[in-house]
Amino acid sequence: MGLYESLHESIRESPVIWKGDYPYFIHAITDGVPRLEPEVLEDVLSGVNEVTDWSEIDLIIGIEAMGLPLVAPTALRMKKPMVVVRKRPYGLEGELEVTQNTGYSESKLFINDVNINEKVLIIDDVVSTGGTLDSVIQGIHEIGGVVSQVVVVVEKNEGMNFLKNKYPEVKFDSIVKVSMDHDKVIIG
Repeated sequence: MGLYESLHESIRESPVIWKGDYPYFIHAITDGVPRLEPEVLEDVLSGVNEVTDWSEIDLIIGIEAMGLPLVAPTALRMKKPMVVVRKRPYGLEGELEVTQNTGYSESKLFINDVNINEKVLIIDDVVSTGGTLDSVIQGIHEIGGVVSQVVVVVEKNEGMNFLKNKYPEVKFDSIVKVSMDHDKVIIG
């Protein structure tokens, strides 16, 4: 098998649904269904590990909900603490509310327990427009943290380019780039 073949194969075989005129593939990493096979998660963890300079990371952040199954095993494997950016407030001291703007909605996210000058790795399932990651990066900067790197599993559309242009000091990586050709998922 080639590099990340289990991940690639699972994406290629993803069911596709239509949301209006837009084809949308359903995958365990991005949607939580169908089931996530361990070899697919292993490909993701290997991909994150391969592109990350761990000497530059103090804290791993994931974004609720699909960031959680990515950051937990990574934090355990790399012996780094983790924090989940949540969709609801807790009212803890230092909690920061940010507005998440995606291609289809606007909502609030809540960032907790990021320290001043702490070097952060954000791991997320997918980047499309870049809106979610943009709001989280801005929030971490506002708190005084340093976003050293962002790793997304699935890169689609132009969101990654938007983020790279807006934050040239941040290292951005993706494990797989996808596009849609009608009802077929194209990798590459």
